[in-house]
Amino acid sequence: MTKPRVKETDQGIQGEAMVVLFDQFQRSMRDRGWIETDAIIQSGICAGHVLELGPGPGYVGLEWLKKTRATRLSGLDISLDMIAMAERNARAYGQTDRVEYVHSNGSRMPFEDNTFEAVFSTGSLHEWESPLSVFAEMSRVLKPGGRIFISDLKRNMVLFMRSFLWLTCRPKEIRPGLVSSINAAYTLPELVGLIRGTGLAGCKVAGDAIGLTITGVK
Repeated sequence: MTKPRVKETDQGIQGEAMVVLFDQFQRSMRDRGWIETDAIIQSGICAGHVLELGPGPGYVGLEWLKKTRATRLSGLDISLDMIAMAERNARAYGQTDRVEYVHSNGSRMPFEDNTFEAVFSTGSLHEWESPLSVFAEMSRVLKPGGRIFISDLKRNMVLFMRSFLWLTCRPKEIRPGLVSSINAAYTLPELVGLIRGTGLAGCKVAGDAIGLTITGVK
């Protein structure tokens, strides 16, 4: 039986020490080829001005910029400490002319209607204070025909996969956060119900051994 969802945080990762640890974790994921940049591109998000929700230290979006041409990225994050890290990493990637990071809440995006060709988010859905508000804002700032890619962990992954993620999680100090993120994540039926009646209702919700994805077109 799947345990009830336990809310984690709606303030993102705050504090320089935790941000440094999370940066190490995400860099390790990048170096192992475990971030979802290629899946985002395969979903059709490969051109234009794109919005990333919850970029964290920025590696997913920065790798996306590196693998695409004539593209721009706006990253929206609720943590100023994480934005500072993402900006540092953008400088290391040599991508400061193609990316901007904006401090705001996804429920109140500081962008005009029909601004972006696409939006993607990886690993932050379980932290959103009001997912319905974020979905509405995503729909508002997307151009007609704009593409969507949202992925996150799923709460009801089998014990073997939980154990695998725990054992491979580096640095070890991140492990408690991994557990709380899994406990705050959604199940596939919950996510299908969540997007019903929103601007994402026509999107496809799929799951695998570890996580869930929402893909589609506005």
